[in-house]
Amino acid sequence: MEELSKIINLWINLKSNFKYYLGIGLLLIVVALDKFEIFENSLSHQDIPNNMVFIPGGEYLMGSDKPDSYTNEKPVHRVVVSSFFMDKYEVTNNQFLQFVNETGYITTAERKISWGDIARQLPDGISKPPDSLLEPGSLVFKASSYPIPLNDESRWWEWEKGASWKHPSGKNSSIKEIMNHPVVHISWDDAVAYAQWVGKRLPTEAEWEWAARGKKIDTIYPWGNESINEEPLKANFWQGHFPYGNTEQDGYYFTSPIGSFKSNEYGLFDMAGNVWEWCSDFYHVNSYFYDKEKGICINPKGPKISYDPSEPFAIKKILRGGSFLCNDSYCSGYRVSRRMSSSKDTGLMHTGFRCVKDIIG
Repeated sequence: MEELSKIINLWINLKSNFKYYLGIGLLLIVVALDKFEIFENSLSHQDIPNNMVFIPGGEYLMGSDKPDSYTNEKPVHRVVVSSFFMDKYEVTNNQFLQFVNETGYITTAERKISWGDIARQLPDGISKPPDSLLEPGSLVFKASSYPIPLNDESRWWEWEKGASWKHPSGKNSSIKEIMNHPVVHISWDDAVAYAQWVGKRLPTEAEWEWAARGKKIDTIYPWGNESINEEPLKANFWQGHFPYGNTEQDGYYFTSPIGSFKSNEYGLFDMAGNVWEWCSDFYHVNSYFYDKEKGICINPKGPKISYDPSEPFAIKKILRGGSFLCNDSYCSGYRVSRRMSSSKDTGLMHTGFRCVKDIIG
């Protein structure tokens, strides 16, 4: 009976302690929410950076295990991000021009290609190409005239000498009439240089996805679950048959002016389509598995190294959001969980960026 009495008293004490700690926990949550509300309200009394929006911190399930998700979107894992500011729009040609005019910066696509840098990303034994093939330039999209297999991207990308952010379709093209379109042919290094100049930084991949979800839980797109193909159209993407027939129902073949489509609930525009956007993280094929093992990731900054088994020597960074070339038959990059990677020194005709800024105090 004495042992039974001890067990009963222990159970009573445990219940009391549980109620105590539960009460303390709930109190802390209330205080935290109250502080957050005070902080959020105080933002209306201070200057939010021009053309940026406040993204409140929170917890969410990053990635996707839906039927249409790719392997590198799995497994779904729990992530917490702190509050930050994010650019309302993608960085435009006009903004990038100001940066170049003030700094004299020369983008990756405008520099003569270093064979030494390329060779380090290739298997041993690859011969150096003729110097004529190492002239400045970038990859430009070229539509086919008939259906082709979608497992070989070289079928619709063509190296164009002289292509750059100033000449997006080649040396004879201009940005004069598209200054309010997102800047393209931007490498990760170019994006970082601009961000540092303007006093900002690139978003982490976790920040980007949290912001793109726009207060929505477990949805496919920034606007919810309604198909991207349903009208009214909600993004600049490829309608029709990729890569040979774009019906241009959205009104655009290439990029569109920033803000041409409705924003998500945070007030962010073009988080789906228009141009792919660089994030700060390295790409590693197994990074989500490592994050899942941690239980919960607080302000993750991505893996410490890059690894893609299909290009094991390339140093790759994350891209998010899809572009004007995305189509359900090909990449569906406009889904909030969709990931792409590219070598950090590569800029393409559909690659741009936006910035974020830390909240101080």
